[in-house]
Amino acid sequence: MPRIVNKIQDFLKYETSAGFVLMFVAILALVANNSPLAGFYSGFLSTPVEVQFGSFEIAKPLLLWINDGLMAIFFFLVGLEIKREVLEGELSSFDKASLPIFAAIGGVIVPALFYVYFNYSDAIAVQGWAIPAATDIAFALGILALVGSRVPVSLKILLLAVAIIDDLVAIIIIALFYTQDLSLVALGWGAVGVAGLIALNRSGMMRITPYALIGVFVWACVLKSGVHATLAGVITALAIPLKAKDPSKSSPLHRAEHGLHIWVAFLILPLFAFANAGVSLKGITLSDVLAPIPLGIALGLFLGKQIGVFSFSWVAVKLGWAKLPSGANWGQLYGIACLTGVGFTMSLFIGTLAFDGDETLNAVRLGVLMGSIASGVLGFALLRFFCSNPKESKVSVTA
Repeated sequence: MPRIVNKIQDFLKYETSAGFVLMFVAILALVANNSPLAGFYSGFLSTPVEVQFGSFEIAKPLLLWINDGLMAIFFFLVGLEIKREVLEGELSSFDKASLPIFAAIGGVIVPALFYVYFNYSDAIAVQGWAIPAATDIAFALGILALVGSRVPVSLKILLLAVAIIDDLVAIIIIALFYTQDLSLVALGWGAVGVAGLIALNRSGMMRITPYALIGVFVWACVLKSGVHATLAGVITALAIPLKAKDPSKSSPLHRAEHGLHIWVAFLILPLFAFANAGVSLKGITLSDVLAPIPLGIALGLFLGKQIGVFSFSWVAVKLGWAKLPSGANWGQLYGIACLTGVGFTMSLFIGTLAFDGDETLNAVRLGVLMGSIASGVLGFALLRFFCSNPKESKVSVTA
């Protein structure tokens, strides 16, 4: 038994294993929604869940609690990672950040243009322009892990940095383009909560619990305000101190990031994937696959991502604005560019913000799965081909 426990612990230590869990859960959701279990699957996601304190009430089906509540914790972790990387990590200087910044810009603009090209005539459909602009780092790293130690560490770091910038852009897009009618009263109370977070930070509070309690209050206010509630997670994360008073101890940010990662990677994201990846394949025809929404998403992820990331990177390096990662070649960089087309979690999430209705969301899921699978297969094949000189290298990365 101890040997089995040790193997499980070793599995959890490797961050890329989260990608394999997501792959398994996505397949499970597909099977569940296309089998006699379909009724149980939809019934599970429709389960009403209600929280009430006096006159304040939040009543949503389980699916929305996952998308609005649990994903706020995911975005809290993303906010922690962004703050750490910007202040002391791979995005802390222009020399380090230049290539991933240019790559990420191309990886947002070009996929969006692909999508808009197929959907510009439909005012409703065009709202999904940001869906193919996202990268799922856990899925991408899971595929990268299949290539093995051949991949230079510098390329793994590049993929991580591009995905983090992608997440930052996604946060900005959600705030600017996927906000409903605003409630100024709820927003005002949320501002009071944010002021509380700032006061805690300025006072040097090193305990995480007070930040978490105020963060929950901010989340509830933001949820009621019309701004998407997951942004409360990012706001709360930015208030967590990066430096500890005692240099010999870990900071609140590092403790929170370390403590949350396993829960996010192996519980929250798999739950989200299970709730949102269940494409109904019943009655799907070739015309459904080639409809503007799924086609725009699939080609945006598959072609738009690789073209955007690689071309912007190539131009930046050739103009001397960035450097090719050490130990890497252009073929390997193209393989990484293809892997950024694995959108999955973030693409599905943005799809739930852009559209309502089972039929449209099913088209979104279909497009995301087609584009992500094609990108993952091509990226894996290219990296296997171009990474011909095995190197023993390990790197710790976060989902």
